[in-house]
Amino acid sequence: MEKHHHDHNHATGNIKVAFWLNLFFTIVEIVGGFYTNSVAIISDALHDLGDTIALGLAWYFQKLSQRGRDRKFSYGYGRFSILAAMINSVLLLAGSAYVISVAIPRLFAPEETNATGMIWLAIVGLLVNGVAAYKLSYGKSLNERAARLHLLEDVLGWAAVLVGAILIKFTGWTVLDPILSIAITLWVLSNVYKNLRTGLKIFLQGVPDNDAIAEIKALIMSNLHVQDIHDVHLWSMDGDYKILTLHVVVSTSLNLEEHITLKKNLKELLIANGYNHVTLEIETQEEECCQEKC
Repeated sequence: MEKHHHDHNHATGNIKVAFWLNLFFTIVEIVGGFYTNSVAIISDALHDLGDTIALGLAWYFQKLSQRGRDRKFSYGYGRFSILAAMINSVLLLAGSAYVISVAIPRLFAPEETNATGMIWLAIVGLLVNGVAAYKLSYGKSLNERAARLHLLEDVLGWAAVLVGAILIKFTGWTVLDPILSIAITLWVLSNVYKNLRTGLKIFLQGVPDNDAIAEIKALIMSNLHVQDIHDVHLWSMDGDYKILTLHVVVSTSLNLEEHITLKKNLKELLIANGYNHVTLEIETQEEECCQEKC
């Protein structure tokens, strides 16, 4: 549990740094967009403003997720980090739709821009967003991954602006700007789909890994005293912290002390294999489990 709490603290610090970097550059970007008369940069500035709001939400919910359990949330607040990731994904969908709506008309009516100003602004954008994305590059939580996706979109967006601005400066092909923007947005949307799918699976209490139940059964059945297992329920609070409940059927020949020892050994085995919160009930073959069909 201590390591899990440390990971959450690290995640909060990473998102905090990314938020302030993104907020600072969004302001610079708005000013630079008007200075260069670039609709692409102004639209990207509005998109980055949405990213900043998303990172702020991610920061708040990640911090909230560190609170321990109480009367209101008996499992703690860990799932709030997933809520932030889901909100981030929805904002990315909205931002991507906006970028496409701006880019498509520019395919047919390209506009003149200050290419030199765009180049310098793109370089600064790459550096600032690159540093922010790097801070989240080792993040394990879904919240960090969703926030990092926002920043990766910005990094790729600025890379596209830089390449496009250089080509526009030397060739005059202004149509390259919307083409690159649409291509990057489609890549981002594919990743948004993956994050939304993962987040929804956690919210709906799906099994974290399709092979997990079989793995649990193999671990438990390796003990000679175990006859069978049933009523296995496995879910995750935040994509990392796993909760497991199950019933274990054992031989009737075991005495009370052996029951206690077996239960302790099985729980330790499961925890050692990455199942963080284990509730295990021991039964004999003669008992009738009223919850067996759950």
